[in-house]
Amino acid sequence: MFLRNAWYVAAFIGEVGREPMARTLLNDKVVLFRTESGTPVALEDRCCHRALPLSMGQCVGDNLQCGYHGLQFDSSGQCVEVPGQVRIPPDASVRSYPLVERWNWIWIWMGDPTQADESQIPNWFWADDPDWACIQGCGGTPLYVKCNYELITDNLQDVSHLTYVHSSSIGASSVAETPPKTVRSEREVTASRWVPDREPAPFYKNAGGFEGNVDRWLISTTILPAFTVNDAGSVEVGTDSREGHRDQGVEMRVLNAPTPETETTTHYFYQHARAFEVENAEWDEVYKTQFTEVFLEDKVILEAQQESMSRNPDRPMIDINDDAPCIAVRNALRAAIAAEQLAK
Repeated sequence: MFLRNAWYVAAFIGEVGREPMARTLLNDKVVLFRTESGTPVALEDRCCHRALPLSMGQCVGDNLQCGYHGLQFDSSGQCVEVPGQVRIPPDASVRSYPLVERWNWIWIWMGDPTQADESQIPNWFWADDPDWACIQGCGGTPLYVKCNYELITDNLQDVSHLTYVHSSSIGASSVAETPPKTVRSEREVTASRWVPDREPAPFYKNAGGFEGNVDRWLISTTILPAFTVNDAGSVEVGTDSREGHRDQGVEMRVLNAPTPETETTTHYFYQHARAFEVENAEWDEVYKTQFTEVFLEDKVILEAQQESMSRNPDRPMIDINDDAPCIAVRNALRAAIAAEQLAK
């Protein structure tokens, strides 16, 4: 079961154009396209006449025309033309979804449209702040992962796995040795790890040119239903990074928005923002290469985990101390879903 009255990322802005694009979100078949003026539209991907996916049709002006019998639907989902007849059946319509373009993504509201509140979209200004360089993950398309989206959130909150899964890049033994401090609220969970005076991970050593030990931080904040920003970086020892003095080091934000396709598949949207080498195009390529490898390493783990869980759905799993932020997020999400169901 999913939290419906919430924003999710439907697409990168550059993915959606005049050609209808089909995408399954929270088990809903959705078609996305743009009007002639460029406004994005999301409709139910099913013609109300004979159920053909509307994504098999074409755009005609600002409308979407079904590829079977030519019925046309406007951006509200209302049928506005039936070839060969003047009267349009009063129930001839399909569902439309509220959309917002922000932070290089198209956000979609999957629940009651009257409750759509743009202020609930996270303030991820790093995506277009000129003081930061931002790279769109997977070249501006989502990474398709065959796992439940909550496993991705677990992975982002439990950064102790960096030590073992990403040992050649952002991992270091000091990460797993440092317990997280977890702070919870009704719809937000933050897990912080401060790792002082330790050897830098390979990526940070290369990026910052560090010759000795560093002070490192890893802060993961998840906002329901599944938006996680990873605040990560390293500075020379004694630079007071806890107090915000980070400009002489390597500072990053990873913006993560996994959108469930089904209960066991996910469209994983992510972006990387950095506050160092902002004008350096060569670093853009280094960043793309390095972090594509990191995310593909995670994909292998997550899909194997999901396959094992699906094969043995009744087998229990034990919890350890590092799971505290993951459990907090899951509990908050369960409570939000239960409250939403109760309000129906």
